[in-house]
Amino acid sequence: MEALIPVINKLQDVFNTVGADIIQLPQIAVVGTQSSGKSSVLESLVGRDLLPRGTGIVTRRPLILQLVHVDPGDARKIDDGGREGEEWGKFLHTKNKIYTDFDEIRQEIENETERVSGNNKGISDEPIHLKIFSPHVVNLTLVDLPGITKVPVGDQPKDIEVQIRDLILKHISNPNCIILAVTAANTDMATSEALKVAREVDPDGRRTLAVVTKLDLMDAGTDAMDVLMGRVIPVKLGLIGVVNRSQLDINNKKSVADAIRDEHGFLQKKYPSLANRNGTKYLARTLNRLLMHHIRDCLPELKTRINVLAAQYQSLLSSYGEPVEDQSATLLQLITKFATEYCNTIEGTAKYIETAELCGGARICYIFHETFGRTLESVDPLGGLSTIDILTAIRNATGPRPSLFVPEVSFELLVKKQVKRLEEPSLRCVELVHEEMQRIIQHCSNYSTQELQRFPKLHEAIVEVVTSLLRKRLPITNEMVHNLVAIELAYINTKHPDFADACGVMNNNIEEQRRNRMRELPAAVPRDKSAGKGPAGPTVVSGEPPASGADMDSAKAPAAGPQAEQDGTGSWRGMLKKGEDAPGSGPGSPLKGAVNLLDVPVPVARKLSSREQRDCEVIERLIKSYFLIVRKNIQDSVPKAVMHFLVNHVKDSLQSELVGQLYKSGLLNDLLTESEDMAQRRKEAADMLQALQKASQVIAEIRETHLW
Repeated sequence: MEALIPVINKLQDVFNTVGADIIQLPQIAVVGTQSSGKSSVLESLVGRDLLPRGTGIVTRRPLILQLVHVDPGDARKIDDGGREGEEWGKFLHTKNKIYTDFDEIRQEIENETERVSGNNKGISDEPIHLKIFSPHVVNLTLVDLPGITKVPVGDQPKDIEVQIRDLILKHISNPNCIILAVTAANTDMATSEALKVAREVDPDGRRTLAVVTKLDLMDAGTDAMDVLMGRVIPVKLGLIGVVNRSQLDINNKKSVADAIRDEHGFLQKKYPSLANRNGTKYLARTLNRLLMHHIRDCLPELKTRINVLAAQYQSLLSSYGEPVEDQSATLLQLITKFATEYCNTIEGTAKYIETAELCGGARICYIFHETFGRTLESVDPLGGLSTIDILTAIRNATGPRPSLFVPEVSFELLVKKQVKRLEEPSLRCVELVHEEMQRIIQHCSNYSTQELQRFPKLHEAIVEVVTSLLRKRLPITNEMVHNLVAIELAYINTKHPDFADACGVMNNNIEEQRRNRMRELPAAVPRDKSAGKGPAGPTVVSGEPPASGADMDSAKAPAAGPQAEQDGTGSWRGMLKKGEDAPGSGPGSPLKGAVNLLDVPVPVARKLSSREQRDCEVIERLIKSYFLIVRKNIQDSVPKAVMHFLVNHVKDSLQSELVGQLYKSGLLNDLLTESEDMAQRRKEAADMLQALQKASQVIAEIRETHLW
């Protein structure tokens, strides 16, 4: 299992080359308040002075420190200055430069910190990567984070506390991270900021290890026995006490090895029962063991995550496409693919099927049978026609002569007016289909042919050509739909089988109604004798309905009165007997004196005579019957016309139109110019894919025996 930590270090190196943070690798993050001894603990683990020292905030960028154990017999490294050493370090940002002088490492850390974070006391979340090779270290990966602070000092920003806190949480929120919470022994453990922050992301304490520093600086008469025994604040992974070098020791150049020896003596003297479970060496071994077990637990999920990301980046790289070599072939291939996808979207056989809403051919079908069909069905056959309109049309169609029958001209005029109302929804249907054909262009660009995103100018040109083709076909289709309605208006086919059947049924109904009215006449009224021979005879005052029935005999003729005769609503038999019956016997007869016609008041509203009612009813039924026939024809023929003149024509001529407009040698370079950031994104995706593949190989080298 010792081989697991170098594996993680290799993975760290792999992903550092691409600067990616998509894989959360197992590591140990050091958390603590400012000047609590975090850097001193790290130096003790390394065994060398390599970290910047001073008062106030010193660590201002995360330091990812990889400790790599090498055998003493391995080849010694020689740095750029010709110095040889068995311990050496390497920074990621300086590539292959080797440092054997740890003072230079410290200086490089300071310089790199100032380069990014500036000379003030500000912080940065961009990490510094340092790798230490030594025979005196155990394999570990540690992250030294800036110390938690409360009050901004110097020219620090006012929100420095929030910035540091967010930076710390960013690292320790990684579920694969072990938290090393450092707290000074001369402070109260109950007020430890490090443990408080660790508990926020690890409430169960399953990945938190507490370290108590400065055991030698506690007040006289007190000790850390209760703290080290875990009685004050229990921590599941344990609690380890260490003794750091004081600033005086550092100034006097006291070595880390001497400090570790003095630490061991202090623990044996002060805490003899706990000496073997505390100290820097025990801390290093514990961290190594924890990290190995943690890596073993995280490895299966890590392997799955790497494989999934590799597949995703492979797909992403494929969508970016290869650099263009043969421009003519590439252009022709893209045009053909777009035309095929456009037609497939209409046919419903596209590779990418929309699930959120209808699109393509399905939406066109919906427009035909739902939107257009329902709109036509909602059109009232008699909409906009009142009884007075119908009656006026009948009278206008007869001219100066009273009519004996309902004139056919009035029926034609009225039915044409109603049929004309079907033209507007038909043209609107064409417009909706045209809009959907426009939307299919965007659908194909977004989902079906992602390669077009590489070439924005080609994409714009294709959209322009297809839009122009649709725009060209729109007036032709509108003209055809207009002609369909005009054809229906051109000839009113009253011999249509459906219309003839409706007329037969209607005539039977009218005859039946006439017979019913005849039966309802009073028996006391003689049918064949005049009943209007005197002032007591029945007359009809204007505004009352005259006697019903078109075939009434002479006894009913005078009942219409002179007024009805003047309006042209009297029965024809009454008019024939006009000479025999005294028409002037009524009280309103014009024979009593000269009357100016303009002075006679015309009734504004009156009840229709039975003949007027019957004539209007006949016309209404005829209009309704014929209108339904025409509406059925229009509902069937308009979608066919739209499909033939617009949809199918565009499908059939799209590719030839695109090739004819775009496949020209003078346009190749311009159309196949990639977007500015496409090459950069392709390179980044290729680098990431290569890193993931390499990481997968590294993990694949782990044998089952390494896990135990």
